[in-house]
This record gives sequence, C-alpha cells and structure tokens, in this order.
Amino acid sequence: MEEEKVWIQRALAGDQEAFTCLVKAYQTAVYNLAYRMLGNAAEAEDAAQEAFLKAYTRLNTYDSERKFSSWLLAIASHHCIDRLRQRRFALSLDELPPWRWLSSSSRPEEIVIRRQERDGVHQLLDQLPPHYRAAVILHYWYDLSYQEIAEATETTESAVKSTLYRARRMLAQGTLAHQSRQAMTLAQRTVAEG
Repeated sequence: MEEEKVWIQRALAGDQEAFTCLVKAYQTAVYNLAYRMLGNAAEAEDAAQEAFLKAYTRLNTYDSERKFSSWLLAIASHHCIDRLRQRRFALSLDELPPWRWLSSSSRPEEIVIRRQERDGVHQLLDQLPPHYRAAVILHYWYDLSYQEIAEATETTESAVKSTLYRARRMLAQGTLAHQSRQAMTLAQRTVAEG
C-alpha cells in the first residue's frame, strides 16, 4: 500500500499524525490478535496500546522490505506472549468472543452444540504453550505464511512448520481426550439411568 509507505516515512520524520494513521489502519487487527491470545477485552486493549507504543519507539528498526502488518503483529504477539508468561493462569471462557459461525437463525440445539464446540476449541488453545498459540493464531486467524510467521517470531520457516505441526498434534490429542471424556460421561449416565 503506497499510502502506508508515506505514513511510515512521515512517522519516521517525527510526524505523530502519520503514526496515528497507521494506528487507525491496524488497530482492529492488533486488538483482535491480543484478544485471541489473552482472552480478556480490557487486557487486550492494554496490550494493543503497548504494542503500538513499542512500534512507535522502534519504528526506526522497521525493515521496509517486510510487510508492515507482519512487523506490527510480531510486536503485538511477542508482547502477548510475555503477558501470558507473567500471568500463568487459566482464562475465563466467559470473556471470550462469540465465534463467527454462530448465527441468529440457528436452532437452539445447534447454538448449544456450537457453543460447546467453541468452548472446547478455546480450552484447547488455552492449553497450548504461548509460542504455539501465537503461531496457530497468526497462521489460522491472520493467514500469515510460514515465512511471515518466521519473521514475526524471529525464527526459521522450518521451526514454524515444526511448531504448527506440534500444536496441531497437541490440539488433536486434546480433542481425542475431550471426546473420550464425553463418551465416558454419556456411558455412565446411560448405565445409571438403565
């Protein structure tokens, strides 16, 4: 985006209004990343503000050969990982956003099933180590390529592939364990009622 390059150049020259234009252009993406990683609206707002502050103070380190959005999301994801390491406690599912596939035209039983699926996915994501969670979110929510994730996380493309592979395995194992628990509960109810 040509306009973005102009804003970056002007911001590097000290134009705060140009940086404000960059903030407006990317505030939703940065907030959404923080929200998906942290699971709390207020904490996501704080993290987004801090990520933009870090970006402003480090703007002179931005490599114009890279996408600005990848660079900015890398700053935000690193900040969120740091926050997750600091707090080390489970996230409340009540604070998580509704998923896009929930529609008001769904029947009540479909809504309940979808909520259970959503809650299960969030529980599984919450169990991933922070750097695995960041890679999954950057790849599956933001459609970043392996190369872009590698640049964002300051690692190699093969390390990103390994991380995503391991994260998918952990998610699959968690899904199987969850399904197994559900089957046992259903069997126990059936025996108790029978």
